[in-house]
Amino acid sequence: MDKLSLKATAIGSLPYKDPQAAIDIIFKKFKDIPFWPQLSSLDRREDMTIQYIQGIPGIIYDDNKEKYIFETSSDEFFIALEEFFIDYESIINEKDFTNLEKYAITQPYSSAVDLFLDNLKNKDYKYAKGQVIGAFTWGTSICDSDSQCSFYDETCREILVKAVILKAVWQIQKMKEANPGITPIIFFDEPVMSQYGTSAFVTVKRKDIVDVFSEVVRVVKEFGALSAIHCCGKSDWSVLIDSGVDIINLDAFFFAKSLVPYANKLEEFLKDGKYIAWGIVPTLDSEALKQTDCSKLTKMYDDAIKALEEKGISRELIISRSLFTPSCGAGSLPVELADKAMTLVNELSADLTAGGSICR
Repeated sequence: MDKLSLKATAIGSLPYKDPQAAIDIIFKKFKDIPFWPQLSSLDRREDMTIQYIQGIPGIIYDDNKEKYIFETSSDEFFIALEEFFIDYESIINEKDFTNLEKYAITQPYSSAVDLFLDNLKNKDYKYAKGQVIGAFTWGTSICDSDSQCSFYDETCREILVKAVILKAVWQIQKMKEANPGITPIIFFDEPVMSQYGTSAFVTVKRKDIVDVFSEVVRVVKEFGALSAIHCCGKSDWSVLIDSGVDIINLDAFFFAKSLVPYANKLEEFLKDGKYIAWGIVPTLDSEALKQTDCSKLTKMYDDAIKALEEKGISRELIISRSLFTPSCGAGSLPVELADKAMTLVNELSADLTAGGSICR
């Protein structure tokens, strides 16, 4: 088995209001791939659309609209934009990290990152997970002053892509400083990819999304990390695969069979050493989670494998390139259900790693 096979991690959001409690349960349960939590119930600024705005030119809070927007017409914006591009060139292309802290994720936008990094020190972790909102989701969530999605504006899109990269690189460097033996895994959260191809985004070109994802993935790999893209719904999985990403993460509780139409590409993807992270523990449906146990999840995973086996992908290949996560973040759940989701994903991982019958 590959060293990442059948390991468990989670999507970032949790419902805790005590950062230390969140960190304690993460490091207790996730022995292979711990992650830092997003605690938006503690502070709204930990919501993923807001959490990464520090240091990014043009994103301001509009009191009249009561939300964050892109404001790109002021002299201050153009001054900040020039400085931002200079910083990006220095950090990414010249590997000069003098100004990297300008793009940190700190309080009040994260209450737990520092605790997470402290817990990585002097421990024998091979992997650790961070996350950033994806540029497509960010660009369709934050609009300009005319209420147009910023993804449609070339300047705003370029800012967001570079911002996502800088936030990822900051995390990679911090994890490696805390523990030089770690391989960081950066998940890019792209829930809006489930809407790609619908009337909501009919003018968005496939090439534009692939190019954005590819640029982000390329830089993450260049800095010694693995890249993942999370979409908690159906998607055109060929877009993610064509980006060169290392891990695709889907809601496998409800949409596992959405992979089947892409079986040919998926087989090449897995043979190339990439992974499927099966988001098989339901966190977007609390009733489903209440009624779920490890045996049911094992059966669902087996069914998903069989559907791909029928398309010619070997069971052994699928299992050897599988990880497990909850289907999405658990931030909207009661604490006890979030705990259950984290327990279940680790139980499934442990059972299959120990040679559960599914791994015949």
